[in-house]
Amino acid sequence: MKLRQGLLAQTLLSVPLVAGLLLCAAPVMAQPVQGLYVGGEGGATFNQDQMVRSSPMFPHGRDRWRTGGVGIGSLGYGLGNGFRVEVEGDYRSMAYKQFAGSTVIGRADGRRQTYGVMANALFDMDIGKPWLFPYFGAGVGYGWTHLNTSLTGDQISQHMGGTFGNFAYQGIFGLSFPTPWVVGLSMTAEYRFWTMLGPQSHSSTAWGTVGGANLSKSYGFASGNRDTKTDFNHSLMLGLRYEFNPAPPPPPPPAESAAPAPQAARSYLIFFDWDKADLTDRARSIVSVAAQASTHTTLTRITVSGYTDNSSAHPGEKRGEDYNMKLSLRRAEVVKAELMRDGVPGTTIDLHGYGEANPLVHTAANTKEPQNRRVEIIFQ
Repeated sequence: MKLRQGLLAQTLLSVPLVAGLLLCAAPVMAQPVQGLYVGGEGGATFNQDQMVRSSPMFPHGRDRWRTGGVGIGSLGYGLGNGFRVEVEGDYRSMAYKQFAGSTVIGRADGRRQTYGVMANALFDMDIGKPWLFPYFGAGVGYGWTHLNTSLTGDQISQHMGGTFGNFAYQGIFGLSFPTPWVVGLSMTAEYRFWTMLGPQSHSSTAWGTVGGANLSKSYGFASGNRDTKTDFNHSLMLGLRYEFNPAPPPPPPPAESAAPAPQAARSYLIFFDWDKADLTDRARSIVSVAAQASTHTTLTRITVSGYTDNSSAHPGEKRGEDYNMKLSLRRAEVVKAELMRDGVPGTTIDLHGYGEANPLVHTAANTKEPQNRRVEIIFQ
């Protein structure tokens, strides 16, 4: 009992110790496992009481085992997204403690050794802590149990031996702590539940009062198979895992740079009422904004271009086009004059009138379209 408590306490107390050492170290920007890795771990293992099945030759009851040792080696591959797969070889060994039956309580001796090959699938959880990755998984495989044990009761001596194999499966939960001093190396603390299906059958011989509870025979000899039901094993371990091709840390965030000053607009639109060349209050405010922007913009020329829609206050194709050409020029001249009043030198302004050409909105002939009645101010 003291041995079991000592080993278990040592394992449990080591987990916070390892975590504390890693927390004191400089943080490391670890990533989920990517590529090939190897791992190894060891610790304490213990079995729940294992039921011995009723037999016409041997007493039935429960086998009890002392806390033993476990070692596991694994070879795996990480997909870089948290998922990884691996194969492992495992070995467990523990001493026989006691047989407790309805008719006999035996003093036990010998060892039980279990070994197997497992295929595991696991997932590493990224919880936003670069120094800690919890993980969980499950595995299936094949295991063997080798017995070389004996028990001595008040009226019986019995020996059990041999090797039995069967399907095995396990559940895994652990914590990995990437080390800051070796890239790709992590320390692990892990719990595993492992079981091999029963019934498990081992050869046995007995002397003394042999047989089942209702078929006992004094001072006899029996030889045959002794069957036990499915056993349940628990292990607590510490270990190391090394990645051969760890993912590079993410690049540092780019240095913040001052936002560029907003650029002044390079063109402005002033709209007019139908058959008018007068500036509205809205139009004057736009011209004023353009004049102020010209003092903050690198430019060589300012182009002021006037336009009309294809309707006319003076019907007739030729007459209407001539009238609209003159109207577009008047509109441009009005805008130029307003720019000059707002402080823009007249020598920097080029004036153009295009009449009905270059409409913003294409329309049918003789259509009043407000967006085509305009002057464009363009900085060059």
